[in-house]
Amino acid sequence: MYLWRLPIKAPGIPFRHVITLPLRSSSFRTFSTPSTIRMKTPYVTPHILHKNYAQSSEAEFYNNLIGKELEFFSQAGFDMDKIYLKRNAPVAQLYEDAIRNEGAILSSSGALINFSGKKTGRSPKDKRIVYEDTSKDDIWWGSVNIKLDEHTFEINRERAIDYLNTRDNVYVFDGFAGWDPKYRIKVRVICARAYHALFMNNMLIRPTEEELVNFGEPDFTIYNAGQFPANRFTNGMSSTTSVEVNFKRMEMVILGTEYAGEMKKGVFSVMASYFVFLPVKFGQLSLHSSANVGIKDGDVTLFFGLSGTGKTTLSADPNRLLIGDDEHVWSDTGVFNIEGGCYAKCINLSAEKEPEIFNAIRFGSILENVVYNPLNRTPDYDDVSITENTRCAYPIEFIPNAKIPCVVDRQPSNIIMLTCDAFGVLPPVSKLTPEQASYHFLAGYTSKTPGTEDGVLEPIPTFSTCYSAPFIILHPSRYATMLAERMSKHNVDCWLINTGWTSGKYGVGKRCPLKYTRKIIDTIHDGSLAKTLAEGKHENFGTFNLTVPTEIEGVPRELLNPELAWPDKEAFGREVRKLAGMFVKAFKLYETDVDAKVLRAGPAA
Repeated sequence: MYLWRLPIKAPGIPFRHVITLPLRSSSFRTFSTPSTIRMKTPYVTPHILHKNYAQSSEAEFYNNLIGKELEFFSQAGFDMDKIYLKRNAPVAQLYEDAIRNEGAILSSSGALINFSGKKTGRSPKDKRIVYEDTSKDDIWWGSVNIKLDEHTFEINRERAIDYLNTRDNVYVFDGFAGWDPKYRIKVRVICARAYHALFMNNMLIRPTEEELVNFGEPDFTIYNAGQFPANRFTNGMSSTTSVEVNFKRMEMVILGTEYAGEMKKGVFSVMASYFVFLPVKFGQLSLHSSANVGIKDGDVTLFFGLSGTGKTTLSADPNRLLIGDDEHVWSDTGVFNIEGGCYAKCINLSAEKEPEIFNAIRFGSILENVVYNPLNRTPDYDDVSITENTRCAYPIEFIPNAKIPCVVDRQPSNIIMLTCDAFGVLPPVSKLTPEQASYHFLAGYTSKTPGTEDGVLEPIPTFSTCYSAPFIILHPSRYATMLAERMSKHNVDCWLINTGWTSGKYGVGKRCPLKYTRKIIDTIHDGSLAKTLAEGKHENFGTFNLTVPTEIEGVPRELLNPELAWPDKEAFGREVRKLAGMFVKAFKLYETDVDAKVLRAGPAA
């Protein structure tokens, strides 16, 4: 088919438009319009010009897909006579809807630039867990998991569904969390923005056509009405933002924030507690980590760390296959990724420093809150005028050396605990004993980097237990015990790597160059660093009692021992003692839950 529009001027008669409609090559019909009629959009495609026609064909397609699911939506409170459901819509259509209805921009690379509104990071202070009989005895209650009564959850759930019922389009994405079929769960996302649907299309594991037809009832459902605020006067609400999880109903409700990362972390919170709430999943350890596997030897490495520490960047290694960049399960048989995509930070991104991530930003990817050049639509990754937490979400298949499916039937050989030390006193690499590994896993020291949470404008030292405090549901000791047992059983080496500041604290020194961190990790993977330590080429790092190598080829000697890099030795000593004191204070929460050997593995204040 073709659409031709030809202006024709016939002798002796007024100028007329002659339009040839889309027809088969064997026929030809023309219609003329008087010259007094002005065509305001002479080059609009039929899809947009005849919007109702296009939508009617789409409606038939989507209704056929979700016909047997209508009872689910009706029972949930959706008005099926008013809303237009789009289930697992194609990426191209989500692009069209986001551009047409949400102000999204098509970038020069083909990625879609979307904006999350006022909230450009997570809102951990607005996270709530429903206090109910089936889970109340297992939840780690406190400032991380704040109690919410069941009645308030029902009110907010109804509020979210009422809002979704007012939307012209409601998007549904059905996908999976967990690449190992034995342990994966079915997740349903219901939202009002094409941006959110595309985000979860990228972050969950996308079902095949057959899997979608046989999807059935979801194990976990997310109602995202983030454009609509929570009522601040409802019991238990502290602001117009509320992110709530109900384990009895296996549902999540989002109000008052359009930041897409809330959905991603909601799924991880459920997976991190699933071995308690669903007995069939018992015994599998969910971790906030990235993971990769050696191409030659098949050795698996887990990278622990919070946002901004380098999990995504360092696990994307051209010499290794990427299993995943953020959330994994260490199972009885190996390691598998929870997600179907990656969520990378874009600040100062370049093809030279991070080619795998840079090249993954193409059609199908989402750039979140990234500033662009309005003349050529080129993203400006150095511009942080919206937020420093600029992000890109893309399917893991966009990484050339991703391991698909994202599961390995082999136990890890190395664990790398990443920290971003804003004090600039921790060494860039140190070998941990099993007791030190347990200590640092429970302590979870790092610095919140700008933009990762709402209101964080400069690095803030923090202790995030299990390197995932904002997302874990159970008491940290349960995860730490499982980790220690698995490390001991499989003889796993553990390393502490500081990707933060060197030669001085934040504002004085500079961040450890990425090229040196990559070099250090290369020596871990090829075994040369372990060999160096075995040859006695190491020293003790004082207050923290860490084993630090004295030489690594290609890494400056003064970088390996941070005291050598500090020009002001007295200031260095003050900062070391200050940080050690913070460790001791933070670890008091776990003193009664750990062995005395683990307690002694920490720094001496």
